[in-house]
Amino acid sequence: MADPQFGDELDKPLGMDLDLHATAPREIPYGRLAFAGFGVLAASLLAFAYVTGDGLGGEPVAVGPVEAAAPPAPAPRAAASPDDVTGAIAPPKRVATAEEVESQSGVKVTRQGGAPPPGALIIEVPEQPPGIHLTPAPDKRLVERSDRGLLPKIGAGGARPADIYARPVILPAALKAGAPRIAIVVGGMGLNQGGTSQAIAKLPGAVTLAFAPYGANLVAQAAEAREGGHEIMLQAPMESFDYPGNDPGPQTLLATDAGRNLERLHWLMGRFPGYVGIINYLGGKFTADADAFGPVLRDIADRGLIYADDGTSTRSLAGALAPRFDLPVVRTDIVIDESPRPEAIDVALIRLEAIARRKGLAVGSANGLPATIERIARWARALEGRGIALVPLSAAAERLPDASADGTRNER
Repeated sequence: MADPQFGDELDKPLGMDLDLHATAPREIPYGRLAFAGFGVLAASLLAFAYVTGDGLGGEPVAVGPVEAAAPPAPAPRAAASPDDVTGAIAPPKRVATAEEVESQSGVKVTRQGGAPPPGALIIEVPEQPPGIHLTPAPDKRLVERSDRGLLPKIGAGGARPADIYARPVILPAALKAGAPRIAIVVGGMGLNQGGTSQAIAKLPGAVTLAFAPYGANLVAQAAEAREGGHEIMLQAPMESFDYPGNDPGPQTLLATDAGRNLERLHWLMGRFPGYVGIINYLGGKFTADADAFGPVLRDIADRGLIYADDGTSTRSLAGALAPRFDLPVVRTDIVIDESPRPEAIDVALIRLEAIARRKGLAVGSANGLPATIERIARWARALEGRGIALVPLSAAAERLPDASADGTRNER
């Protein structure tokens, strides 16, 4: 029986007189075929994994040891703050007893009457005064260039090296108002670098240091002294009565050759910067000669400096001549180490205290010898406890009244 769709085509030989366009071709189900293919592939993979035991389907596998990482350290908790969970406050730190502190430090303390150490030990450290920082030198306002180096001068607006380079006066709060004052200047600095460094370190900052003009590396040594809080002076060699047998060095100011003294003075002034004034070294003959001494004092005044007389000569005319030039001058009361014996130095310092109590201010001068430095340093430690203030030399400078108008002379 023939198929209704194809009529009697089945009855004809294969390929003979077949009309392929007689009817529309049947649609092929590609989606079903693809789905079936994926199903077969998935089943094959599952079967392979089951048989081989390889859950990765045969992909390469790298095998290596695995080390467990250390757990992170817990963050530190803030001390003395409430606990986040319990709300409890951490207990306060225990205060060590005096006995424990002494035992740990190795320091043995002997108390009056054999009393035992106290329990809890609280040490209060008093606040220290701020460090003294002097104006850096050279200050460009206060120098003039010359073939002798940088020379001091009065700057614009009347700024004077004696004021700008000076150490300020700082009186301890424990002292009463109007307490006696003592100023000390120690000379011979710069000649021995080690000795100079010892003086800078051991002496209180209020002690003024005077530098001789002949040392090596003077600029650095002078700067070291000022960094240590010491104001400084220039020590000028002057002609003595036994010159040249007692020759203080090159460029000495001479009464017997006064015409070149300013040239010599400027060589001395150019050796280093930062000093507040000039102090003599020797000079018994020179400082007694008004014609030679006067022009030198005038130049010192015109440059905004002070002059200090070290007290070694009773014939010095500094007090008589300085007022003519409006030159502030410091006059020494005692040469502290006139006798170098330690006990004599101690006696001189006691005398200096007595003058300060009587006059309100006393000035001492000394040489930078090791024994002198040691005695002054030891004496100064307890000076405040005795009610006396130590001040820089510039604080003792005064303008003396000019007595030349009535023909009298201001003698010491």
